[in-house]
Amino acid sequence: MKFAIAALSLLLATPAVAQPAADPFKDGPGYAKIHVASGFVCPAAIGPFERDAQGEKDVLKGSDVCSYAALDGVYGTIVLTPLTGPYDPKESLAPQFVELEGTGGRKIGEKTITLGGKKTPPLSIYTRTYRTARAESLEYRTLFAGAQIGNWAVEVTVEYADPRDTPAEKLFLNAAFGVAAKDVPRSPP
Repeated sequence: MKFAIAALSLLLATPAVAQPAADPFKDGPGYAKIHVASGFVCPAAIGPFERDAQGEKDVLKGSDVCSYAALDGVYGTIVLTPLTGPYDPKESLAPQFVELEGTGGRKIGEKTITLGGKKTPPLSIYTRTYRTARAESLEYRTLFAGAQIGNWAVEVTVEYADPRDTPAEKLFLNAAFGVAAKDVPRSPP
């Protein structure tokens, strides 16, 4: 009996060890990372942007992220979140808007753009742009963009300096949603 009590107290005193979560990405060709659940391919590079991380973003929502960086402090992220109903980009991105506005960001634009071409159906993407700072001839901005593809929300954020990095911002946005439109099934399985 003393042995059972001692063993039980040792077991209760031992901290729980979390089980490692399954990696939401698998290796793909050319150092790409493939998002297992959606099929989205996070390439090793998008133009001047190099992927520097990928993994879980929000366990409760099931969101996963690929993060990219380029020289001169230009950053881009792609977040994939499974949906159980219709996607409202303003509602989904609202916590990020509140956070940026709380640190002095000022909304300077909001619109819906359409991407797509001959090979892919048009994709409507909600965008909102904030100015976060100014320095000499540069205006620092953060662009938020979101669209529903099948049963996935695809959200892209780009932090850049205008006008210097505007071509890189457009390239990242177009490439991220271009890959999503190609790789993520438009119809739920």
